Amino acid sequence: MAEETSGAEGMQVDTDLVRRIAELLKDSDLTEIEVQDGTRRIVVKRNVTAAAAPVYAPAPPPTPAPAAAPVALATGEPGANHPGAVKSPMVGTVYLAGEPGAKPFVSPGTRVSEGDTLVVIEAMKVMNPITAPRAGTVTQILVDNGQPVEFDQTLVIIE
Repeated sequence: MAEETSGAEGMQVDTDLVRRIAELLKDSDLTEIEVQDGTRRIVVKRNVTAAAAPVYAPAPPPTPAPAAAPVALATGEPGANHPGAVKSPMVGTVYLAGEPGAKPFVSPGTRVSEGDTLVVIEAMKVMNPITAPRAGTVTQILVDNGQPVEFDQTLVIIE
């Protein structure tokens, strides 16, 4: 074994042992090994740079939907082009009543005033009432209770 004298005190360092410990450190993916033999102590450390955690930029705020589109594009969806179509402002689950077994908010033939609740959409555990944009009579309900709905999907038609 190769030994070297180091410093004024004449410490004996076994360089072969240090090399073997360094290899063990590398092979085992450890960052530090300490060996002690009597009064002699050898510590071998290696610098490991951890990959930085990804930093995510905050999502931009959603752009508000236009208040009223003059003409809806044909989508093949029932009532999509109807001037009295009330569309979903969000993705979620639609409910026709305030609670299970309760009377629905509206049904075909119901006369509504502006601001009356038509349906409720649950999105992210929040119940969002969807209200009538104007007074009129509900002629069609195009969704079923508990049905998932998409953004801009027609829910109700008011004439």
